Amino acid sequence: MNIIIVGCGKVGLTLAEQLDQEGHNLVVVDNRASAIDNITNFMDVMGIVGSGASYSVLLEAGIEKADLLIAVTGSDELNLLCCLVARKAGKCHTIARVRNPVYNDEIEFIKEEMGLSMTINPELESAIEMAALINLPSAIEIDTFAKGKVELLRFQVPENSVLNDMKIMNISSELHSKVLVCIVERDDQVFIPSGSFRLHSNDIISIVASHKNAIDFFQKIGIFVESSKNVMLIGGSTLTVYLAKRLADSDIKITIIEQNIDRCEELSDLLPNAMIINANATENNVLLEEGIETVDAFASLTNYDEENILLSLYANKCSKAKVFTKITRMTYDNIVGELPLGIIINPKLVTADRILQHIRAMENSKGSNVETLYKLADNKVEALEFYARSNAGLLGIPLEKLQIKPNILVSCINRNGKIIIPNGRDYIQAGDTVVIVTTNKGLNDLNDILL
Repeated sequence: MNIIIVGCGKVGLTLAEQLDQEGHNLVVVDNRASAIDNITNFMDVMGIVGSGASYSVLLEAGIEKADLLIAVTGSDELNLLCCLVARKAGKCHTIARVRNPVYNDEIEFIKEEMGLSMTINPELESAIEMAALINLPSAIEIDTFAKGKVELLRFQVPENSVLNDMKIMNISSELHSKVLVCIVERDDQVFIPSGSFRLHSNDIISIVASHKNAIDFFQKIGIFVESSKNVMLIGGSTLTVYLAKRLADSDIKITIIEQNIDRCEELSDLLPNAMIINANATENNVLLEEGIETVDAFASLTNYDEENILLSLYANKCSKAKVFTKITRMTYDNIVGELPLGIIINPKLVTADRILQHIRAMENSKGSNVETLYKLADNKVEALEFYARSNAGLLGIPLEKLQIKPNILVSCINRNGKIIIPNGRDYIQAGDTVVIVTTNKGLNDLNDILL
């Protein structure tokens, strides 16, 4: 596809890296020459210095032949204007990053009137992910397939777990659980495991299952599955507001600590059911006085990465809470990854992931049959949901008789709403959607899994 990216910040850079690897023709546009140089110096992409809202700049970028324009500058209004000009100058699809909560209630109207293919709100998407994890504390990450009927859950195997030293092929017979282990992360290695693979304590594993079967599995291996009862959020950011609203309908006590008194008053109006505390969370004993030792979930969501890191380290030390740490700059990601910071929340990377999923869906209409795509295990693994068309070369053949490429696992089959966790005797029919987990990149068709 011919794609124009306007805005070369962290999101634009991440998108350019991923889309370049997948073989798309890219043009990047930014007002800052240094940002353009940063991308064009190590990627085979065309760079243009200028405003993405300029008709002449977009013509130079090839808008007339573009399939898609993605506007991810720091300004919502500029992003929308870029998309509007692009729609008038060419016939391409458009995606805009829109963050301001003022626009959130009107976003469907904006999309329809401006002809946008997609809008993405980083803080809202991050809040949705966090709410799901707070409601299922045992999981580190949750992704969904088959329109929500199937979940891919990532969690760590506890010490002295029944899973320790168990072969994956024995999970079904010994635990009577309908789940499939599809990814194992051990130290710095990532495995797409076979049935004879033995699990160890402290492995981080990903399973595919229905929500009901996942809950049953967690209970059988002795992992806590009840949703959180009380949550402490640090910082009154937009992300905090979105998250608190997502949790408002559940029976969860929410405490928000914010040091700006004016913002506290705003939060009181926006979130009448939450307890708003005006205090500096980094001061001695503030967190202890507000009950950090007894909370089930703790999220440090200020606008300062260093503060979030310190607060999360403290929370991890003095409580058993599920910890979330907002980090927007990944300059020291190798070091951060070694710290006990719980779940890292990076709205910019969430934005890039959602846009990449949408692009795969667009390719679906152009011949690819990828329905859903998730990047997992630090982008080392892809989980893809394919639609099985009638011309697929593997229909009706038992999986055990197919010549499937290495490091590919057929994890789930959705047949008219019936979820099948497959064994070797199961087969794929036309009309099924099939979840494939693989370390191989760039699969575009279900036939691509075959040798």
